[in-house]
Amino acid sequence: MGILQVFEKIAERRIQEAMERGEFENLEGKGKPLVLEDLSHVPEELRMAYKILKNAGYLPPEVQLMKEIKTTEDLLDHLEDEGTKYRQIKKLNLLITKLNLMRRRPVNLEKEQVYYEKIVAKVRVRRRS
Repeated sequence: MGILQVFEKIAERRIQEAMERGEFENLEGKGKPLVLEDLSHVPEELRMAYKILKNAGYLPPEVQLMKEIKTTEDLLDHLEDEGTKYRQIKKLNLLITKLNLMRRRPVNLEKEQVYYEKIVAKVRVRRRS
């Protein structure tokens, strides 16, 4: 029996004992849906580490930037005001540049180029006279 199976058996036994003692009765949030966190901005192979660090109160700067980039992208999809869109695009470019400098390598340039072309197609910034 491997070490993981040993831990699994111990965990199952402790859960069963707690259930028998009624420790799972009247829990806060009972009957309410779980609030699932959107981790789409975190690469799949880093999600476990991300959750551990986040639960400990620490987010690596790179992950914090990726989260802010994702939030800004989501916001851009719903903005209608051209001036506000332009400011958010400038912010997005700055965030991506910071992330690139932090990583010392570009962040998926093809994706950025496609995204840039979509933004340019959507946004017409009027020149002020």
